[in-house]
Amino acid sequence: MPTGRILLALAITSLAGLSTAIGGIVNLFVRKATPKFMGFTLGFSAGVMILISFVELLDESIDDIGFAYALASFFAGMLGIFLLDFLVPHDYIGDHDHKAGGGSEEKDGLMRVGILTAVGIAIHNFPEGLATFFATLHDVRLGTAIAVAIAIHNIPEGVAVAAPVYAATGSRLKGFLYALYAGLAEPAGALLAAFILYPFLSEALLGWVLGGVAGFMVAISLDEIMPAAKAYGSEHMPIAGAISGMAVMGGSLLLLT
Repeated sequence: MPTGRILLALAITSLAGLSTAIGGIVNLFVRKATPKFMGFTLGFSAGVMILISFVELLDESIDDIGFAYALASFFAGMLGIFLLDFLVPHDYIGDHDHKAGGGSEEKDGLMRVGILTAVGIAIHNFPEGLATFFATLHDVRLGTAIAVAIAIHNIPEGVAVAAPVYAATGSRLKGFLYALYAGLAEPAGALLAAFILYPFLSEALLGWVLGGVAGFMVAISLDEIMPAAKAYGSEHMPIAGAISGMAVMGGSLLLLT
């Protein structure tokens, strides 16, 4: 694999992950987005990721290693995300009601929410970094599509980290930095893939990786992104966003085939 492709994969993954920092900036300097907009946008991101997982990643995995092994790798990816969620204490955006736009929590509680949300985001960003890196190595078009979908939902995740930290500390810089730190897990995942896993990459291993990536992207979409979208109290906007995301991604794939 040319060094240029590896560097491109690292760059695309880093941009996707560091979009959490954009969320930190948005939270501090821009008026809060409406619940309908947030619900639609997060749903759109989930729709893109789910469609890519089933139509592209799992399909490629089946071609490389066969249906049975591809299915096994898919469920292994879902199980991996479940175990991370179960074993590591963290917080979700979707655990909170965003309708009221605030609350009466004490500063210590707000800081805890910000830290645990950052931990939760980092947990999911790490395998997303693996996913984006390997997908880009396989197909730059596919990797870019995944990176865009990840960046879309990383921005509100950055907001979710920065808001309570800023409220607890009164420091704009701390809010931004916590959002940035949460996003660094994504390029860290890509670096792990590049320097440790890549030397052992083969067609069969890539098939297993793509199937596993599909599994944890579907799990993240269903367990994290869609509940977060619903938490904004936006009624039917999350499913409208998911359908739109699938339609846009499917249309783009159709045009590029």
